[in-house]
Amino acid sequence: MKESLMDILCDPLDKSDLELEVDERDGEEIIEGRLVGTVTGEVYPIEDGIPNLLPPDMRDEE
Repeated sequence: MKESLMDILCDPLDKSDLELEVDERDGEEIIEGRLVGTVTGEVYPIEDGIPNLLPPDMRDEE
């Protein structure tokens, strides 16, 4: 995902801001990392450049 998406993304649970934690980057593209809700503390993974913003109870954890 592009870091510029942070301007429009919000926590789906309460619409608060998200903090970005990057594990792997390729230029401007974030490949691996996580988005963390600033109020809820909920963690949303970024895998293969795709953020998973499904609420925790709807995720298919493997």
